[in-house]
Amino acid sequence: MLNIAIKAARRAGDIINQASRNLDILNISKKSRSDYVSEVDRAAEEAIIRIVHDTYPNHAILAEESGISGNEENTEYQWIIDPLDGTTNFLHGFPQYSVSIALKYKGQLNKAVVYNPNNNELFTASRGGGAYLNNQRIRVSKRTRLEDCLIGTGIPFRDFTHFEAYLMMFKDIIPHVAGIRRPGSAALDLSYVAAGRYDGFWEIGLAPWDMAAGSLIIQEAGGLIGDLEGNDSYLRSGQILAGNPKIFTQLLQIIQPHLSEALIENHRAALKH
Repeated sequence: MLNIAIKAARRAGDIINQASRNLDILNISKKSRSDYVSEVDRAAEEAIIRIVHDTYPNHAILAEESGISGNEENTEYQWIIDPLDGTTNFLHGFPQYSVSIALKYKGQLNKAVVYNPNNNELFTASRGGGAYLNNQRIRVSKRTRLEDCLIGTGIPFRDFTHFEAYLMMFKDIIPHVAGIRRPGSAALDLSYVAAGRYDGFWEIGLAPWDMAAGSLIIQEAGGLIGDLEGNDSYLRSGQILAGNPKIFTQLLQIIQPHLSEALIENHRAALKH
């Protein structure tokens, strides 16, 4: 199954790379404020689903552009797909975007692929089998002091309901770390934590397809991942914190005092669905 995910990710990457040479003629539409979708997103997603269903026609799909397909109750398998994570970057020619594909088996993440078509970096993981970058084993960083750490984040750009809480987290974290980065593809950000390029990462307002593959890659690389309260409900709440074990704990201590009542209520409401 991992090989099918890799094949699908590479096919989507080919579509994205080809389109990147003709950005000025792409058809683009808005889903919401600062949230774009192009014909490339749709073509890449269709290619991924076609490859998956050619081999596993009864598997369920959860994809960013086409939503849920297949009867999830009648299958133990669900593929979670983001065909182009970082669409805004792609449309501006900013080379930080990726293809993200994860597979759930019996409700648990089991396979993961994050592919950066710009530099042919392929991050993969299988539950219990470790995490890899282009077939080389990867591990989270070994840094233990927050002041030595490079931290990734995603600044809210669609929903500003919890923007003030996010700014307070940012304000408190930045004096304690070596630097903060916001490149704009959560799937790659999470993969960078797994590879030790970042020591930690946090973001608010993500969708399952933004996080699913990257989160398994982090876990298989020896890292920790959770929501902003440190629990395992990040796929449902959209709030995520990740890092190596030492840095995860230190970031959590800084972030938790800034969890507003509205943010906590939003989290709990998401868990009911």
